[in-house]
Amino acid sequence: MEGTTSNPQNGPGPGKKLDIIDLARIMHLIPHRYPFLLIDKVVDVVLGQSAVGVKNVTINENFFQGHFPHHPVMPGVLIIESMAQTAAVFVVETLGPSAHGKVVYFMSIDNAKFRRPVVPGDQLRIQVTKERARGNVWKMRAVARVDETSVAEAIYTAMIMDR
Repeated sequence: MEGTTSNPQNGPGPGKKLDIIDLARIMHLIPHRYPFLLIDKVVDVVLGQSAVGVKNVTINENFFQGHFPHHPVMPGVLIIESMAQTAAVFVVETLGPSAHGKVVYFMSIDNAKFRRPVVPGDQLRIQVTKERARGNVWKMRAVARVDETSVAEAIYTAMIMDR
């Protein structure tokens, strides 16, 4: 599978471990593009269970021009979007070829909490864990951290649909 490195001890399907999903593979899995692609890679993937999205936050992000010019802070809604994109990549990669040509639409975002601002120089590490999946509806918990400190969290429900 292009853009992924698997652990040879695991067979295909749920529980299979992938070391990394690179940017090229992410762009194959979800439709987001610059300036709205808000994850750089996905690591520590256990198909059907969990994954970690990585977003390197730099001063070059276009949203810092207006949020805020003299005190740059990543908007909370974009942290939520980074979490959602990580979840979408995780779901589509877990589903494999059956998800080709499909897109993940978020139905709800619950219990969103923000713990501290995210600023240029931070690296977001977004832990996504599947809580349950029924048919084409998935429920996931996400926690975004910077240097092991929680900066945001939310619970997502998403539906996988044709594009």
